[in-house]
Amino acid sequence: MTPKQRLTVARILALIAVITISIFIFSIRDQAKELARYGYPGIFLLSILANATVILPAPGILFVFAMGAVLNPLAVALAAGTGAAIGELSGYLAGFGGSAVVERMDMYERIKNWMEKHPHLSYFVIMLLAFIPNPFFDLAGIAAGTLRMNVLYFLLFCWIGKTAKMLLFAYAGSIGIEWLIQ
Repeated sequence: MTPKQRLTVARILALIAVITISIFIFSIRDQAKELARYGYPGIFLLSILANATVILPAPGILFVFAMGAVLNPLAVALAAGTGAAIGELSGYLAGFGGSAVVERMDMYERIKNWMEKHPHLSYFVIMLLAFIPNPFFDLAGIAAGTLRMNVLYFLLFCWIGKTAKMLLFAYAGSIGIEWLIQ
């Protein structure tokens, strides 16, 4: 098998894995809430599940808000942010596998073209889009995979953005509950 054929097979397998994971996670979204009983490991796993879907919505931030009210908000943010970054690898793999799912989307094209023109700033775009609650992060992850962005840097900047976002929501949950109790 030639290197080009191996790459094609790897792309097809990555795309099949992403589609399968997304469908599975979407189908068990109601049962995933049971993971909350397991504390920080449950938060970590739920965060992976909530962020591993590509394009399909899955709850995650509201869960972090609620858990921040009952557990240590910093630890909640670290568990959720780490799980979220790992879960976002599905978008990266979808891009690596071939971006046929979103190629014709205008917003995807804008993000991808901008990242191509400004590769030195692409990691900060990943961090910013990971921080801001928005539906476009999957598109940025797919673009990162398509452009073969270094996966370790992708994970690092994704983790920074996701953890900072989760920290805000966890502390908001903590403050919100304290405010309601007083």
